[in-house]
Amino acid sequence: MHSIAKSIQSDLDRSLESVRTLGHGLARPECVLATATGDFYSADWRGGVAHLHPDGAQSLYAGIAPDGITLKPNGIALLRNGDFLVTHLGDEEGGVYRLQRSGQVSPWLMSVDGLALPPTNFVVEDGQGRFWITVSTRLLPRSLGYRSTCNDGFIVMVDKHGARIVADGLGYTNEVALHPNGRWLYVNETFARRLSRFALHPDGMLGPKEVVVEFGAGTFPDGLAFDEEGGVWIVSIISNRLIHVAPDGKPAVWMEDSDAEHLVWVEAAYKAAALARPHLDGIKSRLLRNISSIAFCGPGRRNAVLGCLLADHLFTLPMPIAGVAPTHWNYPLA
Repeated sequence: MHSIAKSIQSDLDRSLESVRTLGHGLARPECVLATATGDFYSADWRGGVAHLHPDGAQSLYAGIAPDGITLKPNGIALLRNGDFLVTHLGDEEGGVYRLQRSGQVSPWLMSVDGLALPPTNFVVEDGQGRFWITVSTRLLPRSLGYRSTCNDGFIVMVDKHGARIVADGLGYTNEVALHPNGRWLYVNETFARRLSRFALHPDGMLGPKEVVVEFGAGTFPDGLAFDEEGGVWIVSIISNRLIHVAPDGKPAVWMEDSDAEHLVWVEAAYKAAALARPHLDGIKSRLLRNISSIAFCGPGRRNAVLGCLLADHLFTLPMPIAGVAPTHWNYPLA
């Protein structure tokens, strides 16, 4: 077993110094994907997906939906033919759209179980061609869900039989990821401040929820990715923490870029059920700007790239262990 805990203790202070920036002029690159060819893709609020090419060039794939909506992409998924699925985080409306690199946009999933999708958070494909989609809260505005009592988030699974809600009653559902063994679906519940998981049955249905770890003050888990030893790496908005959760559920902070005074203010608001956009958007930090997503990248997937809410670029850093290859690692397929 790689001595992750020992590395965390020795590298905590210097890890921020190893961070580099990637890209420029991006608009709210909340979700980031990496591929074997060295390409990076990020959600972009200019209406689509930004593509950072291996040679340093950038492209923007964007378009207007048939209903006239300019997409506000939060989560993105790369498809095997090079198209994208994009979750729309509108002020009142949501849904999942298909985006072609030509800029053509078409609705892909707009409702489930008779419910029009509220502002939609995340989408990811698994190795069996199923898609997992999250909605953080049904409350409008979404900031009403920035509470420890939020319990109306849900997970949608889409397979060859259609779409259905497979988990409900979650505390501001954010990113989901399948465990490398294929037997568990992990999910971050951001404002419930916990990492949870569900046993995954062969038909795509889920067992009862199990809490893996409850996080403390200042941690609001958003994105996640697994390493090759079964550990899960989690990024926290507000505190800019990168956290390693060992297979036994023990968490350890690997990196942090926060301001103690700001976190005290945030914690007071959180306990008073008064957390709002200024607490999320007014962070004080040296470098990181509300990190929200993580993807392993580079040769052997020994580096990571971080998406964020408040910068116009991504962040990269070396990692102490290799990450698991995501389903899209070798996309697009020839």
